[in-house]
Amino acid sequence: MFKVVILSCVGASLLACSSHFIIEPLRVPITPQEESSEKTEQFIKPYRDSMSAIMNELIAVADTNFLVQRPSSNLMNWVADAVFIQETQTVRLSTPAICLLNTGGIRSGFNKGELTLGDFYKLMPFDNTVVWIELPIEVLDDVAKYITRTGGEPVANCTVEKGKLKLNSIREGAKTCIVITTDYLANAGDKMDFLKKGKIINNTGKLVREVLINHAKQEGSLVSNNEIRFRP
Repeated sequence: MFKVVILSCVGASLLACSSHFIIEPLRVPITPQEESSEKTEQFIKPYRDSMSAIMNELIAVADTNFLVQRPSSNLMNWVADAVFIQETQTVRLSTPAICLLNTGGIRSGFNKGELTLGDFYKLMPFDNTVVWIELPIEVLDDVAKYITRTGGEPVANCTVEKGKLKLNSIREGAKTCIVITTDYLANAGDKMDFLKKGKIINNTGKLVREVLINHAKQEGSLVSNNEIRFRP
């Protein structure tokens, strides 16, 4: 295989006999490295174009920037609310429940404007799944201590104030509480050892990222909630 290189020379003598002068293309052999690179590019391009089209799928829109910022932020609240709502909207709960996630698991924010599938992969690149853990009610004190120590985590259906966790709804005499979280945290990820004091009652197998995508599609325009859910 050859590359064709055209060489042009301009000079008085050549111009004088231009009717008899013919420029021949110079054929330069392609090196094995160049040929291999070209073949690789030809092979990869269709897959890259296909992946680009998939990642550019429009999921929702944001009317404002969604940021991660302790003690609470609209993005931290949105992520926790999305998981909690998607998991409980078709379930009648007889036990109080909250959602607890980790700030470190949110790897990116959302800029104002259109949000694509690629944005959600940047937000949540890990393949963590949603699990339900049933905890003794007294372990909620450990949850509150942890959030106080870290300075804020994404939570839903509860707040932490002055070292105490307050559920938005709880029946008197409740002995257990359901914590909706991820398989990573359920296994004491991010030093959430207190979650090991409970038992997993539902390993949904749903990717957290897919849950967020489904919720965003339902909303169409993301709901921004700047409620402060942690007050030391």
